[in-house]
Amino acid sequence: MVQQFIIYGVTESGQRFRPSDWAERLAGVMSQFRPPGMPANRLTYSPYVLPTYIDGVRCVAVDPRLRDLEPLAWNFVVDFARSNKLKTAEVKAPPERPD
Repeated sequence: MVQQFIIYGVTESGQRFRPSDWAERLAGVMSQFRPPGMPANRLTYSPYVLPTYIDGVRCVAVDPRLRDLEPLAWNFVVDFARSNKLKTAEVKAPPERPD
């Protein structure tokens, strides 16, 4: 099981976070951070920072391996959540299924 840091698109006071495409914007900014040897592709998200939905709420799932790869990038996403007072959680996620 892989643990993920989830940033929810809901503030601590229960308001929906705006703009509506915040998750894609955040993931887009982080798209350059990839595993060593993985080619950079500006048209795809980093496997470490992915927009998703959880229970109908727009979220960003952050793989904690980002912290080891690039601590400043990890701090950026964590500080983004804190400064915008977004709800966060650490959850266990099943490993990716091979296609």
